[in-house]
Amino acid sequence: MPFGDLTNIKLARTLTVRTMAKGRDEGTAPMEETRMTTAASAPAPAAIVKTSEGREPIVINRITQDDLSDALKRGWADFKAAPTFGVFFGLIYAVGGWFMLTLFNFTSLNYVIYPLATGFALIAPFVAAGCYEVSRRLERGEPLEWGPVLGSLFTAHGRELGWMALVATFTLIIWFDFAVFLYVMFFGLKMPTLAALPGLIFGTPHGAIFFVLGNLTGALIAFFVFSISAVSYPMLVDRDVDFVTSMIASFKAVHANPRVMISWAALIGFLLLICIVTFFVAIPVLLPFLGHATWHVYRKVIA
Repeated sequence: MPFGDLTNIKLARTLTVRTMAKGRDEGTAPMEETRMTTAASAPAPAAIVKTSEGREPIVINRITQDDLSDALKRGWADFKAAPTFGVFFGLIYAVGGWFMLTLFNFTSLNYVIYPLATGFALIAPFVAAGCYEVSRRLERGEPLEWGPVLGSLFTAHGRELGWMALVATFTLIIWFDFAVFLYVMFFGLKMPTLAALPGLIFGTPHGAIFFVLGNLTGALIAFFVFSISAVSYPMLVDRDVDFVTSMIASFKAVHANPRVMISWAALIGFLLLICIVTFFVAIPVLLPFLGHATWHVYRKVIA
């Protein structure tokens, strides 16, 4: 059967079995009627992504806000079930952020600290890959040990994760270059101190335009990255697919569930904003929470 026909399948079957019990006296024998109803209703998939020969196609489901809420609850439960793993991966990300911010502060490139801090979120899904593996093991009842969890990042699946990380890093470089280009276009080659930077941006009309334009452009880039990575990273941990196929499936999943995915992206952005405001102090908790929740969003979206 062609894959395209799957979208029109909806099976509903009602089976009625009637049994008449007859006694010797046919006039007084009761009639027994047993109705057995079985309903097998398979909702039409939102989309199907073909994979290489010999591999099952990727079926994309439609999800609701309730599914997202349930994924968040399950993500928090996973974090509480294995907090050591989550805090470990979160600290790696936080330390990397502190190092980058310190480096640019000492080199007087203060104007790129904000775009760097926000753009640094683009590689967060890769750092959270260990959390996907933890959630996968908790879901299947497999033991949680450091060796297998970390080792999963260096398997064949890990190589595909590496390609995804390269895509995210390349996007971060574009993000950074564009931020520098915008700054030079509005302010020239001025190198303000960190204390003078807020006044330069918010105290002048062209500074406000720079801030709005920069954030709108950054939001577009961030949402594009979200679209190709919303479920691609956990998919690479869970299934034998290449990174290009996983990005295509992720994009189609976002396209099939625009409202839920936009709200999910907005929540991620809000929580990452909290991390930035706290100078990454909240990262060791919020990053693994989002990582575990992402796994459960993936499990609901991808059949």
